[in-house]
Amino acid sequence: MYTQFFGLNQAPFSIAPDPRYLFMSERHREALAHLLYGVDSGGGFVLLTGEIGAGKTTVCRCFLQQIPSNCNVAYIFNPKLTETELLQSVCDEFRIGLPSSAGSVGGAPDSAKIYVDALNRYLLEAHARGENNVLIIDEAQNLSAGVLEQLRLLTNLETNDSKLLQIILIGQPELRSMLARPELEQLAQRVIARYHLDSLSPEETTRYVQHRLSIGGLTSALPFDKRALPEIHRQTNGVPRRINVLCDRALLGGYAENKHVIDRRIVRKAAAEVFGNTAAPRPAAMLNWPTVGTATLAATTIAAIAIAAAAGWAMNQRVPSQRPSVAAKAPSGAISAIGKPSTVAAAASGAAVTQTTSPDAASNPARASPSPLPIVIEDWNPINTVSRDETSTYRQLAQLWQVTLENAGSLCREGVKGPLRCYKSSGGLAEIRQLDRPVVLTLRDDKDQIYYALLTGLTNAEASLRIGDSSQTVSLAALARRWRGDFSTFWRAPPGYRKELALGDSGVEVDWLARQLATLSGIKEPPAGRQFELTMRQQVREFQLAQGLAGDGVAGPKTFMLLNNAAGVHEPRLQNNLLVANAVPGK
Repeated sequence: MYTQFFGLNQAPFSIAPDPRYLFMSERHREALAHLLYGVDSGGGFVLLTGEIGAGKTTVCRCFLQQIPSNCNVAYIFNPKLTETELLQSVCDEFRIGLPSSAGSVGGAPDSAKIYVDALNRYLLEAHARGENNVLIIDEAQNLSAGVLEQLRLLTNLETNDSKLLQIILIGQPELRSMLARPELEQLAQRVIARYHLDSLSPEETTRYVQHRLSIGGLTSALPFDKRALPEIHRQTNGVPRRINVLCDRALLGGYAENKHVIDRRIVRKAAAEVFGNTAAPRPAAMLNWPTVGTATLAATTIAAIAIAAAAGWAMNQRVPSQRPSVAAKAPSGAISAIGKPSTVAAAASGAAVTQTTSPDAASNPARASPSPLPIVIEDWNPINTVSRDETSTYRQLAQLWQVTLENAGSLCREGVKGPLRCYKSSGGLAEIRQLDRPVVLTLRDDKDQIYYALLTGLTNAEASLRIGDSSQTVSLAALARRWRGDFSTFWRAPPGYRKELALGDSGVEVDWLARQLATLSGIKEPPAGRQFELTMRQQVREFQLAQGLAGDGVAGPKTFMLLNNAAGVHEPRLQNNLLVANAVPGK
């Protein structure tokens, strides 16, 4: 009705999932990267959550268009099924032939076994052909506990060296709460990646509106004035589906009033019509722990995948791209109590990203003097004698910790015990962002020979490396071609630390853990000699879940590293680390 009035070819704010209108914000690209990573991650669960209308299904549709040709996908969008119905649906989606008796057993006790056996045969045959198999379940918050347990059992289908089925659960925020229940702990421990898709920021909301109008055929000025756009974000809280509904009604209102420019009044009137008196729902925070560590799931080739996805699905070229700003770091000790998250904690969790320019520079651009941007290397193969020397690279890492080690490499090779420990992983950029500390990368040249580099800085597009006396900035795509996700780093263990802490443990390390948890939650420190009991386990679980860990209640190296980050303990940190809200499981 209003399309010709505003010079459009078609209505740009339809809520139908038209792929032409796909807008990939930074958050959506990260979410897509998580799903693509799950295709070849070795089994387990990948968890994608988000508010209603945040774009989860849109990301999933984009994912389905980019999966490798050797990947078979089963997609279930109606999860209100019994355990047997679920197995039947999975077999149907994978087009698995069943014995003629399968349909006649109905609810017989052995009916589930028929489906599981057929699925296992199919997965083994597919594995022999070099094919991966992914099961996607949308609206997974509607799954019953029994069905979730059946899904967990499906991940037991495996060979000696790999899992046969990767399961992706997509759902609303309550799905995270479901998996935090004690009875689902075994499933939660198998979540290898989790990501919560937040709503759009005010700037992204503006770009989203520009993008959809541009695809809809707009060639003139934007029909929303500069005060209407912030009002759109305020009324919708940046949820794409709500933005579509509101903008569609606002354009209709402008047409009815014969106004080619939509002002704030029209937006408010449209909001009252489509939303009533209900304000836009704010994303419900599951926990109020200060989230200082970042958690981005991107392992090995995830950086290249995310960049390729971004390139393939970038918004229209008329919307200028911007270099990501660097998030403000939390000052030492700036930790908010549970239930009272500070602005610093919000920034660290990715809720707000601030520029690092001074107030003076912001108010007077002429006085700002930004440092020159580094030269970013795209074709990178820095092979030299120094890069082959593992010990010298570890020695550089030790210097950042302000310690002198005779043989720094032995700390990781021989598992030397002491205040400074080694942590080795293959979790890729995701885990490195989460831990937020320099690491030694294990790289490979064209002949698959190993060499090493010290990663000292990281943004969403570039990595800063040190090799010997040389410092280089390389694109994440270039890094991904040389790196499979393996890294090592140091961490400071609490006094008396011997092993992971769990129920029944006691000692000075448990006392240290109890003090840290009490400080972060703003409660009185407990007396010494406390045992690791159920209350402490729940505290650890809540902290882990807030940090994007698996929430198993067992305090291991990753939990202690993130506790140090949250408490503002002085340790080396990555430079220019752009904070983003993702998640990686682990201890």
